[in-house]
Amino acid sequence: MQFDGQHEDEEVLFVFRRHPVAMRKGFYMLLIPFLIASLPTLIWPGELKWLYIAGGGFLLGLLLFFYHWMGWYFTVFIVTNQRLRQVTQQGFFSKSVIDLGLSKIQNISYNVSGASAALLGFGTIVVQTYVGDLVLDRIHHPADVYNKLHDVVKKLGNTQESNEEITQ
Repeated sequence: MQFDGQHEDEEVLFVFRRHPVAMRKGFYMLLIPFLIASLPTLIWPGELKWLYIAGGGFLLGLLLFFYHWMGWYFTVFIVTNQRLRQVTQQGFFSKSVIDLGLSKIQNISYNVSGASAALLGFGTIVVQTYVGDLVLDRIHHPADVYNKLHDVVKKLGNTQESNEEITQ
């Protein structure tokens, strides 16, 4: 996999994203206009114009859902042999990118809180650095991502320690 801004000597180790539950507002935005527009069809079932209004409510709901889907789909977390990159899509035209060097990571933890998070398999990963915490919320399978990320940071730490021993 290649991504925009990738260094020549950089190798992508794995990519992960948020759980689809992060789109729950989009699902609500799909259902609410459709249900409201469908009410006249249920009250006056014989007229075709109410069916068109229900279809318009569904199309409006799809448009609103697409907005939330884009934010979910284009928000990715990329782990390379050099850094952790968070690419967050916010709406149609706004994007935020955070790069965090793996050597800057001090500690990693994860948290699964609540019955819905435990049943659906999502949680929060906190990456602690010298300058602050990077909180990755609603991550799909946080234990697996935590283990992979921890292994990468540990491997990098061992490589840096052996490089320091060689230079001394």
